[in-house]
Amino acid sequence: MCQNHTSTRLTRRESVRRSRQKDMSENLKEFGQVQIPQPVNHIHSLVIVGQIEGHMTLPPQNKTTKYEHILPQLVAAEQNPNIKGILILLNTVGGDVEAGLAIAEMIESMSKPSVSVVLGGGHSIGAPISVATNYSYIVETATMTIHPIRLTGQVLGVPQTYEYLDKMQERVIKFITKNTKISSQELRKLMFNSGQLARDIGTLLIGKDAVLYSLIDEVGGIGKAVIKLEELIQQKETYNNNNNKKDQQNYYFHSNPQDPGGPNNSFRGSNS
Repeated sequence: MCQNHTSTRLTRRESVRRSRQKDMSENLKEFGQVQIPQPVNHIHSLVIVGQIEGHMTLPPQNKTTKYEHILPQLVAAEQNPNIKGILILLNTVGGDVEAGLAIAEMIESMSKPSVSVVLGGGHSIGAPISVATNYSYIVETATMTIHPIRLTGQVLGVPQTYEYLDKMQERVIKFITKNTKISSQELRKLMFNSGQLARDIGTLLIGKDAVLYSLIDEVGGIGKAVIKLEELIQQKETYNNNNNKKDQQNYYFHSNPQDPGGPNNSFRGSNS
């Protein structure tokens, strides 16, 4: 009997040891180190890097972010009660316009607080994603390229093509101006600037320039972003708690209209 218990414990220990060795091997393979720090479980971090892939599959050598991978993560984060905030990390060259707008609209419409950090670059359609959060940061050396949208592949030289591009451009401009303090006139001026980029039209904003043009809220990195997100989470929880108290009081007053004191008033229950 004792031998059976001993062998069972040894089997469990061996199983745990092998599981740990497997995890260490996976970490070494994927991250280049044996142990990685565990993230705080109430903040979901979302990384958008490389080129945003849309309806067309990009070549395998391209570093891409697939929008069909991002959208389910956002839905899961919205539904998970343990996740209180979303941290978006961007280093993207842009990509598919509709896929980028879909990600941006999803982030903007979430009920949970969100903060973005532009690291390296937030170019092209990465700009709407970076401003879709409740608060945005950009590091000092990061850049953002603001330029008009363009088409790839076969293009028909007809007026309808220009009208289609203009409508697509208007969607991007409307979203950015809705979520920032920049005016549409100023944004168009940046987009159609022909005196800065050598082989393109547009404007390259570096770090604090994006803040000066009111595209990004503040210059800062991951430290400031986490502190700000925790602050927004606390504000939302306080707001929800206050609303819950008001709802409880309103329910009590509707149920007891002749009681002037309310449920937390010392007047309640007095005979005087």
